[in-house]
Amino acid sequence: MTFDQFDLHGKVAIITGCNTGLGQGIAVGLAEAGADIAGVYRSDPGETKKQVESLGRRFVGIKADLSSIEPVNDIVMQTVDAFSKADILINNAGIIRRCEALEFSEKDWDKVLNVNLKVLFFLSQAVARQYVEQGTGGKIINIASMLSYQGGILISSYTASKSGVLGLTRTLANEWAKHNINVNAIAPGYMITNNTEPLRKDKQRYESITARIPAGRWGKPEDLKGPAVFLASDASSYVQGFTIAVDGGWLAR
Repeated sequence: MTFDQFDLHGKVAIITGCNTGLGQGIAVGLAEAGADIAGVYRSDPGETKKQVESLGRRFVGIKADLSSIEPVNDIVMQTVDAFSKADILINNAGIIRRCEALEFSEKDWDKVLNVNLKVLFFLSQAVARQYVEQGTGGKIINIASMLSYQGGILISSYTASKSGVLGLTRTLANEWAKHNINVNAIAPGYMITNNTEPLRKDKQRYESITARIPAGRWGKPEDLKGPAVFLASDASSYVQGFTIAVDGGWLAR
């Protein structure tokens, strides 16, 4: 094996939620490995675009509201119009709502499941159809969570959605392997992102969580670069339906 198997030059990656946090970290990591980026965003992705282009890679921004499946086909179309193809999909966009299960509203339940699971499925479907049409195969990488394996508290809909992502990753891998499409996932642990800001502001909770992480620290977006490049590259051509935990050892404890 050579490092050439990790080379993404000539590849095109669609990344949802590219403007900050984990999406930005993954976008930059794939660009460092050579990929051009179609970044799907709601808020200004200027910093991500700047970092990608500073590496000599192309960046095309696609503004989309992923609270419904309405923009799904347009995302694929805009990517193909700009780059003539797609090779990699990173389903990173996600939201969270925190509330006691006894008080959780249907509105917040539907919002989280729509973004985190429903849109993820239908965007994967649209991109997989593009891969089949191209005849080239491709990669799909879903961002799951350690809550794909655990229950957590105060996050009923988020846990349900991320458990669904793990299961969906498996079933899509089973169906689409025959088309040379690899479907896998990454399950981040406690990461320094906008979603975890309320937890990190709670000093007691932050310290108790940190003490339980074997690595002794919370993860950073750049910690996902290596796993994402691996799953997006030829190096993972025989990896199917697996979810890699990137959690500093949290699940192993």
